[in-house]
Amino acid sequence: MTIVASGTTASPTAPAAQGVGPLLRSWRERRRISQLELALRADSSARHISFVETGRSRPSEEMVLRLAEHLEVPVRERNALLLAAGYAPRYRQTPLDDPALGPLREGLERLIRGYEPYPALVVDAKYNVVSANRGITMLLEGLPERLLALPLNAMRLTLHPEGLAPRIRNLREWRGHLLAQMERQVALHRSAALRELYEEVAAYPLPRNAPEEVAEPPAQVPYFALPLRIEHDGRVLSFVSSISTFNTPMDVTVAELAIETFLPADPATVEYLHSSWAGESRGAWRE
Repeated sequence: MTIVASGTTASPTAPAAQGVGPLLRSWRERRRISQLELALRADSSARHISFVETGRSRPSEEMVLRLAEHLEVPVRERNALLLAAGYAPRYRQTPLDDPALGPLREGLERLIRGYEPYPALVVDAKYNVVSANRGITMLLEGLPERLLALPLNAMRLTLHPEGLAPRIRNLREWRGHLLAQMERQVALHRSAALRELYEEVAAYPLPRNAPEEVAEPPAQVPYFALPLRIEHDGRVLSFVSSISTFNTPMDVTVAELAIETFLPADPATVEYLHSSWAGESRGAWRE
């Protein structure tokens, strides 16, 4: 699958009228950091931090960015802090299909294609799939067309009772893992759209044929992380996932991209994927 526009065009979420002080205090409290600890990290004083939070002192643009960095504020929200302090946004938000991001798109495509036959995909902040390789295409075989309409959403595809959910052998564990991941992202990004998505997928009923919580036979190879155990073509494949993001991004769109790769968790999965890739089923994986 080629990269598609993610539609991420939302503006900073925090209103400038709220003032930068209360916003910074909110982020500090969320990170459970005292004024003194933040001051030490940012080479400032607890008194100055207090004055900034109460509105008695207007922080410089440099100070806003420094505090945001030490509070691990997402890039989108750093723009919101700057606006609230009376400064222009620092970080661009370039549409993913913009020619300026051409090298990025090409690099991502090459990266996930190079991971084949193992599954890999790229998602945005709302878990919309912006690129996926043929390993992912294989796992999506047989899903209803309406679930495959653009934009594809990784959480809907995975947890919908007519999506991948009936095929996941450890659905309750994997569902709990995904919902906990979404909860952390909702708390971090304070996104209304992400909150709506979470509430939607959390309300999905378990498929009628969802596997019961029964003990699986001992694995031939001990798992080193929670695996995704999914049925495909009469076999149970096991994967562990890894998520990568960009280091020090200077663009909101780029900051919110995540690359998820699925590493085979046992020798049987490795053998099946490589034999399928080299054999007759390879043609079925092509676009």
